[in-house]
Amino acid sequence: MGVEKMSVSFDLELGEAIRSAARRSGQSVSAWLAGSARDRLRLEALGRAVAAFEKEFGPLTEDEVGQADSLLRQGTAAV
Repeated sequence: MGVEKMSVSFDLELGEAIRSAARRSGQSVSAWLAGSARDRLRLEALGRAVAAFEKEFGPLTEDEVGQADSLLRQGTAAV
């Protein structure tokens, strides 16, 4: 796998928050940003999948959303 070097700009407060988060996680800023970008891309894909599901089967019910939320909390707690 290759590596692409990019130049990005952030406001000062966001830049410091990113550096602090990377430090806390024991990662370089580049690794932390790459992980964050992957997470964002997964969330966007999930949003598209939910939209496609709802288009075919109708909107998710409050109960289904609650069950999904519960599963996500369990998964987050496990990490």
